[in-house]
Amino acid sequence: MFSAIVRVFRTPDLRKKLLFTLAIIAIFRLGSFIPSPYVDFANVQACLNANQGTTGLYELVNLFSGGALLKLSIFALGIMPYITSSIIVQLLRVVIPHFETLYKEGQAGQARLTQYTRYLTIALGVLQSTTLITVARSGALFGTTSATECSNIITDTSWYAILLMVITMTAGTGLIMWLGELVTERGIGNGMSLLIFTSIAAQFPTSFWAIEQSNGIGTFLLVLLISVVVVGAVVFVEQSQRRIPVQYAKRMIGRRTYGGNNTYIPIKVNMAGVVPVIFASSLLYLPALVAQFNQPASGQAPAAWVTWVTNNLTNGGHPIYMALYALLIVGFTYFYVAITFNPEEVADNMKKYGGFIPGIRAGRPTAEYLDYVLTRITLPGSIYLAVVALVPLVAFALLGASSSFTFGGTSILIIVGVGLETVKQIDSQLQQRHYEGLLR
Repeated sequence: MFSAIVRVFRTPDLRKKLLFTLAIIAIFRLGSFIPSPYVDFANVQACLNANQGTTGLYELVNLFSGGALLKLSIFALGIMPYITSSIIVQLLRVVIPHFETLYKEGQAGQARLTQYTRYLTIALGVLQSTTLITVARSGALFGTTSATECSNIITDTSWYAILLMVITMTAGTGLIMWLGELVTERGIGNGMSLLIFTSIAAQFPTSFWAIEQSNGIGTFLLVLLISVVVVGAVVFVEQSQRRIPVQYAKRMIGRRTYGGNNTYIPIKVNMAGVVPVIFASSLLYLPALVAQFNQPASGQAPAAWVTWVTNNLTNGGHPIYMALYALLIVGFTYFYVAITFNPEEVADNMKKYGGFIPGIRAGRPTAEYLDYVLTRITLPGSIYLAVVALVPLVAFALLGASSSFTFGGTSILIIVGVGLETVKQIDSQLQQRHYEGLLR
């Protein structure tokens, strides 16, 4: 293993890419600690220290921003606007025929879709930064605390100060998007995924240390063991796939023979990745967000629905929350797989190039067979996602460590998925140069 790492840094081209990627990650982490204009950093730190573990509503966004959201830094929004805009553009392919046409046009059409994603990212950055500043001004950013310093984290509430903060946070989102694209072009791996990986991994040491301080060394070791077991299970399932054999008939073009080889279509058990978990988390945050903006004036009792939402849908350890979370994950898994994998398109491409599945006729029977396999393999994949998302919530709640360790299956799936993909890319580049990969 160490000799493989030495080979990586001895390869000039690969070493340059790795160092460039590490430099971009360092810039990204540095921006997470630079406060936005008119933000009282001392009051922000006091609120963070007094309200550890009470950030339920903004947990997902704070997770993807590497803790920058609650610090109101220039990178407070993190990569979340880009993730949201990418998912929206991908879903709009089903609704808007022009988007589907651009997707099928190849590199030129996908470049246009990427441009639309960038414009939407900036628009979402303006919207989310405005919402974040409004919540911070009301003192509700750090939960239900009544500390006065949490209501005074913004020193100037005039219109020009708010406008400057919105511009700064939106520009930070644009800069993060550019940094991610630079890593994709000149570095190793997918830039956006690596920035998300960095944001999540940066908060793990603090969370583990908080568990050791509040619950003792025994609970800390047990949480560490659960995390290792879950990561091992995720690695096993993420590598699992159903391989559908495909044969190509021989074709004579001039004096040359083409085709005649055997290959397969790899259908992963978890084809949807972490997207259904993000969808489910985001959808469950909406009722809590609406309830937060419908809090009654002082001295008045809240509405019945606001009380129900606050009691049942803001606590990750509540049974109703877990049940809805699991059902939404299963539903979104089928929905997302149906959008991203089109059996009819795959069957038409196979028929065009003379490919067929042994025992299955080309054309519609092939599409029906692929749909049959996909529907049945998605069921264990969706259940697996729901279990991975719920196991940390249940285990840490039983151990009393959920308030210190605020990450669930979302973070574990992202960490493992991005880590495996990056190692594969390094391994393939090493094999091109040394005929020997990173891992034997």
